[in-house]
Amino acid sequence: MTSDALRAATDRMLGAGVDPLAVRVFAHFHEQLADDVTGTVPEDSVEPLTDPPSLDDVRPGDDAVREALARTVVVKLNGGLGTSMGVQGPKSALEVREGRTFLDVIAEQVLALRAQQDVEVPLLLMNSFRTREASLEILARYPGLALDGLPLDFLQSKEPKLRADDLFPVDHPEDPELEWCPPGHGDVYVALRTTGLLDDLRRRGYRYLFLSNADNLGATCDGAVPAWMAAEGIPYVAEVSARTVNDRKGGQLVVRRSDGRLVLRDSAMVVPGEEEHFQDLERHRWFHTNNLWVDLDVLAARLDETDGVLGLPIIVNRKTVDPTDPESTPVVQIESAMGAAVELFDGARAIAVGRSRFRPVKTTNELLLLRSDLYRVTDDGRVEAVSDRPEPFVDLGPEYRLLDGFEARFPHGAPSLRECTSLRVEADVTFGSGVVCVGDVHLTGEPRTVPDGTRLEGES
Repeated sequence: MTSDALRAATDRMLGAGVDPLAVRVFAHFHEQLADDVTGTVPEDSVEPLTDPPSLDDVRPGDDAVREALARTVVVKLNGGLGTSMGVQGPKSALEVREGRTFLDVIAEQVLALRAQQDVEVPLLLMNSFRTREASLEILARYPGLALDGLPLDFLQSKEPKLRADDLFPVDHPEDPELEWCPPGHGDVYVALRTTGLLDDLRRRGYRYLFLSNADNLGATCDGAVPAWMAAEGIPYVAEVSARTVNDRKGGQLVVRRSDGRLVLRDSAMVVPGEEEHFQDLERHRWFHTNNLWVDLDVLAARLDETDGVLGLPIIVNRKTVDPTDPESTPVVQIESAMGAAVELFDGARAIAVGRSRFRPVKTTNELLLLRSDLYRVTDDGRVEAVSDRPEPFVDLGPEYRLLDGFEARFPHGAPSLRECTSLRVEADVTFGSGVVCVGDVHLTGEPRTVPDGTRLEGES
């Protein structure tokens, strides 16, 4: 029986023009939430993922790669705002290097791939209602990017935030837009169906979908993966990479003991008190990059079988209705992860990839790394490491968390990090030009400016 809370939420969605399929998916999750389904994955219910095949070991011939790429579509998840870094608008509009935004680099990558392989690989952004206009304005700089008859984007759905106390949709008359939230990137499968793109792409002969985050510039479209899928009949591939200390809180693929299936466990799915196991780099050696490959025919069949409700595991995200005001109404946001679909496809595989395919920017710590002399961005949009040294661990203090504060304290750009092992800044420090960090650098004490050309080592 439908509860009053669920009815109120779905009525609000239908009144806002949300597609009925997206409403059904939301209702499925809402019922789980009302039944106290947490979506957690206990440590004793899983085994670690061990020895996945390497991308270097499955490379087919050039003809097979080109044939697979001709049937591949690139989708970038682009619904996120840069609010955690104090950015107004889509995070992908943030400048990463030399005046180029994430979206500029992504466009360069796709255009270069087309030229190199002589294939028309489409690019699609999954935008949110908050990111669409600004993102398409950037892509308009590339008139050859859109392919005939295909859009450059599609919109993910939206859903009401729910009051934490009774699960009714929250009211926030001060800013009604804050009453809504995106349903997590697991919505990509539903949005492809509701927009008609899934059927359209298949009619045009496309078979494989490459999904990745717009803020991960390492996630270029490597045709070896869909060629491997075609050769072995693999419906779904998740890229994983070796964990480092910087990945302790990142999602991971594990093997469910009850049925041997691969399952995704994100940090929000960890049982309280089991964080130590989740972050154990020796036990769980691989992290989930959120670079995914999906067979469109198999996805369409699965959606048909389930009436569009794939049944992805629920993620319960607890916040306040105004994320900038901790005193505003506590809410629950119902989410799902696109990578959780790994457990739904018979024969899904993991593949080990190098660190070069994972260059995300979630915080200003990672933005500093990307802007430093550790990397360069080539003319075809590839992000290349300039040495084989591991990335240093970077932990900037609260003064650097928001972009304005970060930019003000690095007015001449990032310091040199090529010889750096770790950089921890616990003081309000402004960096001069030509600063070089060597080994383990730990800055504490009073606010100050590091003079131009300083070589920083140890604690100071």
